[in-house]
Amino acid sequence: MKKKNKTFRLALLGMFSAIIVLQTTIPLLGLIPIGPLSLTVIQVTVIIAAIVLGPRDGAIIGGVWGIITFVRAYTFPTSPIAPIIFTNPLISVLPRILIGIVAGYIYHKALKSKMNDTGAMSIAGVAGSLTNTVLVLGLIYLFYSKPYANYMEMDVSLLLPALLGIVGTNGVTEAILSGILVPIIAKPLLKAQK
Repeated sequence: MKKKNKTFRLALLGMFSAIIVLQTTIPLLGLIPIGPLSLTVIQVTVIIAAIVLGPRDGAIIGGVWGIITFVRAYTFPTSPIAPIIFTNPLISVLPRILIGIVAGYIYHKALKSKMNDTGAMSIAGVAGSLTNTVLVLGLIYLFYSKPYANYMEMDVSLLLPALLGIVGTNGVTEAILSGILVPIIAKPLLKAQK
């Protein structure tokens, strides 16, 4: 029975990794353009992996996303600023790993036994999504506000308001989307796992 569980776990890790690869390479699978916003939904896959498989495997799937982001910043950047920002693994990899850890621990350790599954999954989804947003934008501000601006002789007085604007628009919308999608997708996967 143990071997069957290991095989099932590896199959799910492979499936989630493949989904991450598809979401990062095929347009409109990982980013949904809505008016002026471009919402990232890749974190939903990481959060679902953390709920279905646990925080450790959620961190692995988040790491897959982070490594792809890091490599793409060098080889096929998704934006003009990607080679500047996402070549730093503390910004491209670490927040993605922490999505799985935070969402997994919130669901499995903090909420699963205290409330219904849908509510616990929604809260874990919102927390995982906000982990990504806050860490990526916070680390961008921390690492690039002064040194990069001094190097480029730029005025960065508007950087913090711009980053807070992104948190208020994309970040909040992505968190709400995660809170809605995660239970819808994760509940059937948990039932299939049992």
